Formats: sequence, C-alpha cells, structure tokens
Amino acid sequence: MPSETNHVVTTFIQVLKHLEIDTVFGLVGIPIVTLANEMIKSGIKFIPFRNEQSASYAASAYGYLTGKPAVLLVVGGPGLIHSLAGIYNSINNRWPLLVIAGSNDNGEEQYKGAFQELDQISLLNGYVKFSGKLNPHNIAQILYESYNIAIQGTYGVTYIDFPGNLIEISNGKDEKEVELDLPPVPRRIKYCPDPNIIKQVGGMIETNKNKEILVVIGKGCQESSQKVNTFVDKFQLPFLPTPMAKGIISDSHPLNVSSARSLVLKKVSLVLVFGARLNWILHYGESPKWNPDATFIQCDSNPETLGHNNIRGINYSLCGDIGLTIEALTHELEKKQFQYHGISYDVKEKIIVNEEKLKDLEIKQCSEPILNYNSVYKTLREIMNLDNTFLITEGANTMDKARISFPSLHPQSRLDAGTNATMGIGLGYTIASRLFPGNQNKDIVLIQGDSAFGFSGMEVETLTRLKLGAVIVIINNSGIYHGNDPESSTKLTEQCRYDLVAQGLGGQGHLITTREQLKTEFTSALHDARSHGVTTLLNVIITHGGSKSVSFAWQGKSKL
Repeated sequence: MPSETNHVVTTFIQVLKHLEIDTVFGLVGIPIVTLANEMIKSGIKFIPFRNEQSASYAASAYGYLTGKPAVLLVVGGPGLIHSLAGIYNSINNRWPLLVIAGSNDNGEEQYKGAFQELDQISLLNGYVKFSGKLNPHNIAQILYESYNIAIQGTYGVTYIDFPGNLIEISNGKDEKEVELDLPPVPRRIKYCPDPNIIKQVGGMIETNKNKEILVVIGKGCQESSQKVNTFVDKFQLPFLPTPMAKGIISDSHPLNVSSARSLVLKKVSLVLVFGARLNWILHYGESPKWNPDATFIQCDSNPETLGHNNIRGINYSLCGDIGLTIEALTHELEKKQFQYHGISYDVKEKIIVNEEKLKDLEIKQCSEPILNYNSVYKTLREIMNLDNTFLITEGANTMDKARISFPSLHPQSRLDAGTNATMGIGLGYTIASRLFPGNQNKDIVLIQGDSAFGFSGMEVETLTRLKLGAVIVIINNSGIYHGNDPESSTKLTEQCRYDLVAQGLGGQGHLITTREQLKTEFTSALHDARSHGVTTLLNVIITHGGSKSVSFAWQGKSKL
C-alpha cells in the first residue's frame, strides 16, 4: 500500500466533498482501503461494518432519511456481491444510493481469472440508473453524473467502478487538493402535473363527494408531509397510510381509518393514491380486498408507476412531484369550495370496536405468566416517549404486530422492512438512524425477532465500537413465526442467549422473562444510550404462540 496519495484519489475525494458527502458506509480491503483511509484524513466520516450486506442496508436507509445519495464503498468481486442486498433494497424502495466498488482492472491479467475478477459494470447495468468506470480524466464527470442521476426523477441507485490500479499507482509525493472547475451541487428538479388532468381529477372528487373517498399515503410523501396534512385537514378526507408512511400524518389523527382498513377498502368508490404503488402492499387494487368498482387516481413522480395494476385509472393519473401535485389539487378543490363529510358512521363504529378489542387483548395477555407480543409491547409503549423515539422493527410477527402497537406520531420516526419485506435490515437501519442528523437527540430503539437478529447480529460490535447508543429488543420465541415444533424448518435454538452475545461484542445484555424485569432494564438501557452512548440488548423470552398457517399479516389483517 503506497504511503503517498495520488492525483486520482485526491481529486475523487475533493469532488465528493464538493458534493457535500460527509458520511460513507462500507467494508474495505486491498486496494480500496487506501481510498477509505484518505477519506477519513480529509474529514469524511467512514462507517466500517462487519459485513457488506449490513453496510449496504445502512446506506440504503441513510439515503432515504437524508433525501440525497448515501455512499457505499466496498471492494470488488465478492464485496460487491455481498452488498447487492442493499442495492436491490434501494432500487425497489426507490431510495438514492451511490455505490463505489474497487475492481481488478489490470490489463495484463484480465480474462485470466485474476484475483476477484468480475465484470461489475455488466452485472449492474440492467438495474441501476447509471454506471461508469473511472479513469484519470473523467473523475469529476462520473461523480457528478452519478450523484445527479440518483436524485432526478425517481430516486435510485448509481454505480462507480474504481479500478484498483488507479489507487495503487502513486505519483511519488503527497499532493494538495487539485483546483477543479466544478459545477454546482445538483439539486432535485421538481415538476408539476398536467393542469388539465388536475381539473379532471378535481371534478371527479367533487362528483364523488357523497360517496366514500379515501386518501392512501405512501412513503413517497415523506418530503411533502406538511402539504399532505394540510390537504387532509382542509377537506376532511379519510386517509390510510401504508406501513412505511406511518407518521407522515400522525397515527392519532381522527381521520386515520387504519383500524377499519378491511371495511373501508370494500366500501370506497374513489381512491387518491399519493406516493404509493398498487403492488402487493395495496393488494394490487383488486377485489375482493377492494371494492371492484373503485376508481384509483395515482399521483407519483415516476410515470412507469402510473397505470400499473390500474388500467381503468390511467387517464386520471397525476405525474409530478407529490408536494406540487397536492398543492395544485388543493387550489383546484378550493375553487370548487369542496368539503367532504369525513369518516362515515359505520367506519367510526368499526374503529372503536377494533381498538377496544386490542386494548382488551393487551389487558388479558398482560396477566398471563409467560410474556407475549402484546404484554411486551404494552410495557414498552408505556415507557417510551414516542414523540422522541425513532423506531426500527424487523421480523415477521414482530414487525406486523408492532405496526399496530406503536403509533407513529411524526414523519421520519420509523423504519421497517418496506416494499421488499426483507429480513436483515435491522442493525444496518439502526446504525443509519443513529447517524442521521435529524435523530441526534432521539432514542433509537430496534425491536426485532430472534431470527431477524441472526442476519446481522455481529453489527452490535459496530454500534458499540462507534459508541452510537441504541436499545435492541429481541422478541425471542425460539423460531420464525412460532417456535414450538421441533420438526419445523423454522425452529431455532430454544431461548438462545443473545444477551450474552451482545456482552461479548462490547455492549450490555440482559435476559428478560417478566414484565418487571423489562420495565427496569428498558428504562436503564434508554438512560445508558442517552448519557453514555451504550448499546444494550434485551433478550425477551416470549411464548411460542399457536401453530397457524404462515402468511403475510399485511395481506390478511384489518389493521396496519
């Protein structure tokens, strides 16, 4: 490894800093380790992980939270392959991510089976928005294109191939920053929907004012929270948030119909879909979940989303920035002096009944001798300050039940498996959440199943090494879904001691079997995270649960 920097490395870092990149996630080795070390010397924060998969998930979430491309730095070959999980996660969730990977590009060894040789450009070309290979003359151009394309239109992933020989070749002396003629930092271009379609949609809403209207809020509304809130309040329109959109409007809002979702879907005539896709999360917009005669008006910045699973509604689709679209629709409805009646009587009654059922179930299960999801979540909820907590949930039943038990009161206050419904995101998302500037004074709490912990548990060491401070609650039922069948393919070690694992990785760990223990240790863990940057893992042993057929809870339950 050369001790001197070279023109390529110096220029690359200079352009990164010009683009306001101050945090990079990754896992490095020869020769890309030189680039990471020079980043650190230049003042860029490098977050080194134990596995590329977790690093890629962290970068994926960081891009979502910040609204600008997060940067992932990995070695080529297997390093890039391991990071494909987070790359795919960003592609599918439509989050901005810039991936940089080293590559073996020694011309004399190419095609001979060189060390970790892989045609990485070809591997990613069909999936990312842009890919480019660096040479000594195109550094500023490639970085600029990668950053700009990642944020324009629909957020997405771009890739930079960094040949190792560009890092290893030194000029033989230390170099100062090279003076470059750099363009302005790219900013996301926002565009308005067709005003003629706005008028048509306004007319449709007015025509349906005596029928059931619903606003579906997707995670694409994250940057337009205030406008969404104003729209719903002004016109008194019932709304339903998708799982990752919870908190864009507070779950406690009186127009939230989440607790009567099944009934609402069967009754609704007109659906305004803001920043969400009619995919599996919304049952493809099809009956029997939805009213077969419902009309869907999709509002999205991605034209390819419009009309997907919505042939009848394609001509009413609104293509443009979500905030500008809602603003234009607001003006149109104001001109019509439109006002809706809010939630219908039967839906209100259903909400009350379902919420009372949940309360009764929690009270009943809190009296049982062995802990269960409801008793654990009720205990945690009573201690948490939800106004000041960023919550990450991961796992099958663990995540599904948490969506109901923990209301989201603010935008950007939670993360879960999202569109991909994938496991392994928990620790990476936790680290990204702790590093996100908007969370500096918040409690970071990860609640995950015992199976989910297994995907990335070593990253507890990353949390403790960097003194990031978080509370991890493992809901341990000794298996995936249930843990009571020793012959099941999803059975795990009975009451495995993840708390001891956390202690071995530099954190604190406690075995929890009672509500009193949970209250005491969770309260103490919050204090230690806030005051000392300590990470604590609570290994909460719960009942196995009943043996039921395995399915996605979102697809079958009436609550979010």
